[in-house]
Amino acid sequence: MHRPQVRTASRSALSAHRPIRALALAVAAAGWLTIVSGSARAQADDKPAAKPAAPSAPAKLEYMGSETCAMCHEDLAKAFQKNPHRLVDTDKKYKHPAQACEACHGPSSKHEDSMNAADIRNPAKLPAAEADRICLSCHLNAPTHVGRISGSHAKNEVSCVSCHSIHKGPEAMVARKPADINHLCATCHRDVWASFQRPYKHRLPESAMSCVDCHNPHGSLLPHSLQLVEANEPACVKCHGDKRGPFPFAHAPMQLEGCTACHEPHGSANPRMLTRARVYFVCLECHANLSQPTPVANGTMGAVPPAFHDLRNPRFQNCTVCHQKIHGSYVSQDFLK
Repeated sequence: MHRPQVRTASRSALSAHRPIRALALAVAAAGWLTIVSGSARAQADDKPAAKPAAPSAPAKLEYMGSETCAMCHEDLAKAFQKNPHRLVDTDKKYKHPAQACEACHGPSSKHEDSMNAADIRNPAKLPAAEADRICLSCHLNAPTHVGRISGSHAKNEVSCVSCHSIHKGPEAMVARKPADINHLCATCHRDVWASFQRPYKHRLPESAMSCVDCHNPHGSLLPHSLQLVEANEPACVKCHGDKRGPFPFAHAPMQLEGCTACHEPHGSANPRMLTRARVYFVCLECHANLSQPTPVANGTMGAVPPAFHDLRNPRFQNCTVCHQKIHGSYVSQDFLK
């Protein structure tokens, strides 16, 4: 009668230990999986990383010719036939036969396929230095562009296409009439244009002359991009030839500073476009109490005038009444005649 009780007790003990055994097996299995995954990850790390695929080489751009451009840009192509740049198509010295458009805009094969404006070069949207490089590839040695690289427009990043309309005819490609030239320059040089509204001025508002009569917009070897006339003379003598010389008795400012030593070339509130309201004020800027290493014979050249020049007397307040040849004289070292 006692054996059945023992079996019942052992079975109950075994059933009590089964959850513990199952938990132990689960923990062992999890540990084994961790070891296996760790070793697999280590083996994967030891393998060299796969190299990324090399990017495909961009398609080579090709020149398509001006006729291809004209198929879409018909209006520009017609106007271009009257443009001086059409010679790029026909003249072999420009090295772009039948490729006048692409000589400035670059190869157009990608643009032709995509019809996207971003796929072709537009000089009007390039930095000034890059746009100028395109123009100067043909115009570098032209006489009028000798100072373009070192000129003030280039230094201030004003490109060629800021003033020139490349696709239009010869009359519209660059301003030709004085009124049009002055209007174009005044769009940037507004302070200078305001000077021409003064009572004494050069006659630009009346279109009697233009800015390029005195200035070379492409640059010059002289300051302020002044034009050179008669070999290397400033542009003033083109109109004021009687002031040119050479004179045996030259006035020093004419040789050192030029006309602007005494005159405001764009316009002045003073008669004769002088820098000062009275003539003797201009003269006394130099002929004042200045020291002289070697006094000259008459004591007036570059120093205080003689004692009889009483500047309180109106007779001596207009120096040019006596010193008439103030720009230079052929006979008088005092510029009296």
